Parts: sequence; C-alpha cells; structure tokens
Amino acid sequence: MDNSNIGSRAPLLALAALSFGVLAPARASAASLVQVTRSDWVGSANVPSYMEMYVYVPDKPATGKAPVIFSAHSCGSTATGQMANITHMKAAADAQGIVLVLPEDKNQNCWDVGSTKALTHDGGGDTQAVALMAKYAVTKYNADPARIYIMGGSGGAMLVQAMLAVYPDVFRAGAARAGVPAGCWADGYDSSQQWSNNCAAGNTIKTAQQWGDLVRAMYPGYTGHRPRLQTYQGDMDTTVSYKNTGESIKEWTNVMNLSTAPSSTDTGFKAQIATYNRQFWKNSCDYVVFEAWTSPGGTHSMGYEEDDMLKFFGLSAAGTPDPEPDCTGTATGAGGMGAGGMGAGGMGASGMGAGGMGASGTGAGGMGAAGMLGTGGMLGTGGMVGAGGMAMQGGTGGAGTSGVAAGTGGTTMTTGGTGPTTGGAGGTTGGTTMTTSGTGGTGTSAGRSGTGAAGTAGTTESPAPEAPAGCGCVVKGAKSKHAYSASMALGLALLAFRRRRRHTAS
Repeated sequence: MDNSNIGSRAPLLALAALSFGVLAPARASAASLVQVTRSDWVGSANVPSYMEMYVYVPDKPATGKAPVIFSAHSCGSTATGQMANITHMKAAADAQGIVLVLPEDKNQNCWDVGSTKALTHDGGGDTQAVALMAKYAVTKYNADPARIYIMGGSGGAMLVQAMLAVYPDVFRAGAARAGVPAGCWADGYDSSQQWSNNCAAGNTIKTAQQWGDLVRAMYPGYTGHRPRLQTYQGDMDTTVSYKNTGESIKEWTNVMNLSTAPSSTDTGFKAQIATYNRQFWKNSCDYVVFEAWTSPGGTHSMGYEEDDMLKFFGLSAAGTPDPEPDCTGTATGAGGMGAGGMGAGGMGASGMGAGGMGASGTGAGGMGAAGMLGTGGMLGTGGMVGAGGMAMQGGTGGAGTSGVAAGTGGTTMTTGGTGPTTGGAGGTTGGTTMTTSGTGGTGTSAGRSGTGAAGTAGTTESPAPEAPAGCGCVVKGAKSKHAYSASMALGLALLAFRRRRRHTAS
C-alpha cells in the first residue's frame, strides 16, 4: 500500500520509509527492476541531473509491440519503493509482456511540476526527462508508441496530470490518485521542497476556461489527441485538499471539450481497495475519456486500484485493444466530403460543395457541423431535391429546416431548363444550387415554364460543437456509424441526380 502521507510543508515526510523498501525477488521470473544508464536515455538533452530511469522488462515478451506503463512514486519515495506498491501491474507485465518504467527524482522531495521549465513542452524539466524515457523505451524494448500509459499517487499523481498536459503526444491515458490539476502546483511553488501550499490546501481556484487555457499554453499549437484520464481521491484527504478533484474536473472537461456535467454516475462501487462514487464522461464518439472516482471517508494514503487502472488502460488481459480506438484527425475533415471534397466543380459550381454536405464534411460532429446529418435529419425544408434542379440547400440539416447558418436563399437553375415557380429552401452560405452546366429539371410541376424564384432563407442555428480529435472517422478499416450514414446519404443524392437527368432527357 502506498502510505504517502505528506504534510503541508512536505520536507521528506512519512513516505520516506518507502525509500528503503526492498523489492522481493521474483519466484518464477529472473526479471527485476534495473536502472538504465543515464547517458543511454538522456542523450544530449539538458534535463535535471537527479532524474533516473528504472525499468522492469518481463522475461516473456509481448506478442507484437509491448505496451508501456509508467509508474511514478510519491513524494519522498523511490522507484524501488514504488515497485513494491504495484504488485498487480507487475503480474500483468509478466503475463502480457508489458514494460514497466519507473522514473525517480533522486534526493528530491517531490517531482517538479510547478516550475516554468517543467510545465513547458521540451522545457528541460522533470517532464521532459520522463518523455525521453518513453522515447527510449519505444526504441530499446520494441514498445508500442501508441500504448504508453502513466499512473501514480500523491506526488506521482501530480506528475501524471502534468505529463498528460505537457506531453499529450506521448501518453495515451493516465490514472492519478490524490493529485492536483496540471499547473496548479505553480501557484506558490517552493522549488526548495518542490511543494505548493496554496494548491495542496485547495486555494487555487480557476474557471474551466482558465484551466483549459493553462494546459493548452503548455504545448502551444498542439491539436492532436488528448489522453484519457482517471482520477481517484478520498473526500477526507487532509494532505491534498479534495477541492482539487473538482478543479481537475473543470480543467480536463474543458481540455477534452466535454460537458462539465458527467455523462453518467454511479455510487457504492466496490473496487479492489475501497468503495467509490464515480462520474464518467464520454466524448462525441461515445468513448469514456474521463473518470473521477471519489471514496467517501477516504483519506490520502489509499492503495492503488490497480485492477481498475489496468482496465482503464485496456490491459486487463493480453490482446485487449485500447478502449479508445485510433482515428486519423477529425474524420475525413474539411476537404473530405465537404469544401473541396465534392466541392466546387464536383457536381456543379456549388452543387455539393462547401456547405453541401456540411462545412466539415463527414468530420467533426458526426457528418459535419450540423451538415447532412445535422440535428433534424438529412432533409431540411424543401427536401434534398429543390424544385428546379438538385438544390443541395447548403447544410441540409439543422433542426429539420435548412442550413446551420443564415441562409442566403437557394436559387434555382438559371440556365439549361425550366423549373417550377418556387425554388428550394435556402441553405447555408455557399450552398446554392447548380448555376452552371445544368441540364435543368422540370420540377414537380412538369411543363410549367418559367425560372424559379429565389428560395426562402434558411433559419439561423448554432453549429454543433467541434468533436474532439480522433472522433467520427474510419477505425481500423471499418466505417463508423457516421461514415456509413455519409455513404448512404451520398448514394441517395447521386441517385436522385441521375433520375432527374434521365427525366430531363426524356
């Protein structure tokens, strides 16, 4: 059990006892925790000299590339002491060939997660040293760069959240027990003890937007996948205030573009060590990406819920994939089926172009920001086929009316045929009907001559929020439900177009 009691001043407190812990020799395995020569993993990088890397490589290698679990010790402890705390993870490593990496901040009280260099991507702090260890593990041990995880408690949990913020490109997910939000430790940071009284006491309070901006500033310009996070804390924690759980919720829901309200909750869940009330957040792809576990009456020095951490990482058994499948970018994105995909010139000047199948194609938000399959379905007011041609009405979604932005009016064909006296309903800006190379439709009132009038303007509706990176796209060669819907909808559009061409020719 991780007895990480650390007082508000934290000068190498009760957990120092774990520094002298001895890893019991393995009975059925010759594998052991060994220190990696510093020059091998550091290279020429300028990171703190006290940072050391320890690794446990099981005798039985993984099938394929090995997953990696980083386990960060708490304040006053060591890599050896931490190894004694994670017996279930060691057993999983032996069974599945998982590589365990245990960083150590030799002769330091806690991890530096409060200085500017530590909270800056490649800033030269503790966090960069840990990232270099990950890079070394991938190369040296044939590890999977897409399956690197990190867990820890107390000071180690603070490092977990800092690593996910500063190096979201390195870690897939993390589990933090009794930690603090990334960046919180910078408030009143005492570099001599690597401690922050303000944050530990729960006095560092920010809005969700402020927390999110703080994290985004740690790696400016990063727009890729954000790692999943699982937090644990007892609500009677007197060492690190339980208020920090609430602040972490604000921070990570903002960073991951989630609602502050959980997708679901439960109470009285009996885990390996304690009983918890839990909150879960799902992203727009319906994957759980954030969990907050609270132990009623729980204190600071609680053991690790290793079994549930392994489950969160998708490492409960060999051959289990990560619970959040890989995707490439924001689906097919802008230029896929939207602007530029079948855009201007594809099926007419603006036939199925920008705004035709949604401003973001089959990308963020399912089928684009309230695009073809926006709120209200595929057909807006006036339908897919406007009177007088193939009036693809801009977004053709949005609460069953028309586009998602103010409509400019879906004008009917001006050349190449006759049409009814009224045009299709208005769509989004740029979503007008074909104005060039049209053969013309006879409309629903066959034989009625005349050029159709401008369609009615579309209603104004806010676009759907942008989906997190990695959602709504093709997964491992199989189309997601959004991609299947896109294919079906496009097929219907093409079929309608061909039928109208045949009808006109006859």
